[in-house]
Amino acid sequence: MKNVLVFPCGSEIGLEVNRALAYSKHFTLYGGNSVDDHGKFVYKNYISGIPFIDKPNFIDEINRIVELYKIDFIIPAHDSAVLKMAENQSIIKATIITSCADTCKVCRSKGVTYEVFQKLIPTPKVYEINEQINFPIFLKPDVGQGTKGTYKVNTKEEAIFYFKKDPTLLALEYLPGKEYTVDCFTDKNGQLLFAEGRERIRINNGISVNSKQLNNPKFQDLAEIINQTLSFQGVWFYQVKERANGELVLMEIAPRIAGTMALFRAVGINFIQLSLFDRMGFEVSILNNKLDIEIDRALFARFSIKENYDYVYIDFDDTIIVDNGVNTDIIKFLYQARNMGKKIILLTKHKQDIKETLSKFAISDLLFDDILLLEQTQNKSGFIKNTNSIFIDDSFAERKEVFDTLKIPVFGLDAVESLLFWKV
Repeated sequence: MKNVLVFPCGSEIGLEVNRALAYSKHFTLYGGNSVDDHGKFVYKNYISGIPFIDKPNFIDEINRIVELYKIDFIIPAHDSAVLKMAENQSIIKATIITSCADTCKVCRSKGVTYEVFQKLIPTPKVYEINEQINFPIFLKPDVGQGTKGTYKVNTKEEAIFYFKKDPTLLALEYLPGKEYTVDCFTDKNGQLLFAEGRERIRINNGISVNSKQLNNPKFQDLAEIINQTLSFQGVWFYQVKERANGELVLMEIAPRIAGTMALFRAVGINFIQLSLFDRMGFEVSILNNKLDIEIDRALFARFSIKENYDYVYIDFDDTIIVDNGVNTDIIKFLYQARNMGKKIILLTKHKQDIKETLSKFAISDLLFDDILLLEQTQNKSGFIKNTNSIFIDDSFAERKEVFDTLKIPVFGLDAVESLLFWKV
């Protein structure tokens, strides 16, 4: 069992690492952040208040955390953190899961990336603002991520306006075609074991929120050239975009995991786990189910309710069983509650033999600490003997009666998601 620190853990990268390693028996996750964000809702072992990477005490604090929690590996989950930690690998007391500092330096600057590869593979034309330019063009920070600080401009006046705001912008040819990410993995021997693409179909704030696998032999060819030019170890990716004639042009390279790599994780390729095992000295291999799969991502809610309870009283009809099927969200919650030592009492007015019905739906009566059968006219509040309880029922009338009488928290089916525990 190895201890892994993810920093910053609330980025889309950090959240994907959490999902990728959540159920691994080989790694214990620690999430670290400078600013509290979504990471505190999903990392069970959460460390807040880590200095920003540009603070002089950043490395000292990272080393303090490494020693305190016996951290073996650190996964930097932001491009700037990748470079900072790679540059300081010699003094950081844990192994950084990225490629060497020289590779990270090239990848962090788009201008340097284009200089390195302009004679090897197609790169975008870079304009000087005072030269003759065929508009539209695309302005992008030399050091940046996502679409932050990027602009499509149609006139020289627009370009000058944005350059005054940010002199580090690169003026690039505008590429009108489709955009692709090619996810790659290079082992400790320098062998490129995987390079397959996915189309970035819908993008939100620079993040690919809808993506689908796309096989193109050119992706492998470009990956081989990049892999031979820079020194990678573990997971990395590059992005390309089409010119009007369909030619693929390099946009950027990153020596880290990407959030939408979950697409390939679903077919059997857990890039971050492969990277960790590779760093541990194992010979790793790729298992690819070759499924026709599409990923779509959206904002997803996690909740933290400051409510302590020891007992769960829950209805059966139209609550545990809905539309003649098991409500799997409810079942997930009940097993989580059981794992946490809560007592579960089934409180039902079910008209048939309840144990036969439970058996029909493959639910063991052992899931419940007690099963209480009520007459149709009886109030459920009269059977709730423990005030340190919550009550779950699909019926508003039943919930209101319990709440008005006992003043305990009551939940409808739509609110049960707020009770689920997601931290790993």
